[in-house]
Amino acid sequence: MADVDPDDGPEPAADDVIEGELLDDVDPAATPIELSVETLVADLERVTAERDQLRDAYMRSAADFDNFRKQSQRRLDDEVVRTSGGLVVGLLPVLDACDGALAHGTTEVEPIAGALLGALEKEGLVRVDPLGEPFDPTVADAVVHEPGGGGEHTVAEVMRAGYTWRGRVLRPAMVKVTD
Repeated sequence: MADVDPDDGPEPAADDVIEGELLDDVDPAATPIELSVETLVADLERVTAERDQLRDAYMRSAADFDNFRKQSQRRLDDEVVRTSGGLVVGLLPVLDACDGALAHGTTEVEPIAGALLGALEKEGLVRVDPLGEPFDPTVADAVVHEPGGGGEHTVAEVMRAGYTWRGRVLRPAMVKVTD
């Protein structure tokens, strides 16, 4: 047998309750059907407005998170490129030594230089050799300037090769420029 709490009063009948209110609190001039429809419409409008606010807040949060995720991935990618570029910068003197040996006629280093350069090029290293091209200070440093026929500055000689790593200049080429 169920225990009955003496503090609880008698439960109102289902017919006496409209949307959580007792009929005693309702305007006697309004019929229960009109009150019920008006209440339902008001509740529907309130719930719809609340849903719209929550959906807008969700969409903003989702967009913010997506932007954060993309920015974090971009930063990570940049850090990987920067870090691996640092390793490649350490290998550039080896390539320079091989270039110097080849320039002096030593052909024994050619396979090693080719293999090292080929492996690095597969990963994103690009050799900058602007010989005969207009001088571009973003990829070359002019260390010697010779007067020429006038006009546009042109790279006359590459004294040391430059390199880019995945689109970023690791080391500018050292060049002689004529105008």
